[in-house]
Amino acid sequence: MSDLVPLTGEPLALDLVNTRSAAGDLISAPDGLAGWLALQGDRVPPPEPGPLTEGDLAAVHAVRGHVAVAVDRARRGERPPDEALDGLNDAQWRAPGIKRLAWDGTAVTATVRRGGGYGARLAAHLAEDAAAFLADPAIGEVRDCAADDCTMLFLPAHPRRRWCSAARCGNRARVARYYARHKDR
Repeated sequence: MSDLVPLTGEPLALDLVNTRSAAGDLISAPDGLAGWLALQGDRVPPPEPGPLTEGDLAAVHAVRGHVAVAVDRARRGERPPDEALDGLNDAQWRAPGIKRLAWDGTAVTATVRRGGGYGARLAAHLAEDAAAFLADPAIGEVRDCAADDCTMLFLPAHPRRRWCSAARCGNRARVARYYARHKDR
């Protein structure tokens, strides 16, 4: 992965959108995507053995583009473009999730299984997660980071939260305010 540090811990759809920041694209290459997937843990399907491909990357980039446009509009209470919604629907159709039932010895379990290559399955998973987030009333609570040089989005757990990360942008803002107050002393 590049030297850029991703913001993680937001809803998966926002974490995906936040891979493209003012500092650059965290998933511009397959190794960057692999690093981001590792940070997401069990929120995403585990990669198959072997390196990720440009095709896997292209599928994720397409979903990310559609999610970014749809989230931007929906959080403002506006209709997302049909192209964005159709793109997310199409990604899900390419690898639909089927709940596979099994008995684990004490209870019935249901595990979602998808067909197709890894890139299609990952894109479908990301699109499905984005669909749930877009339909959630919380979409209207999504905020931009208050730092002038940051493009990150976040869903505040506290109504006074202003920055994507207190350690990243919040600390820079506090330091800048401190220096502005003390520069002429």
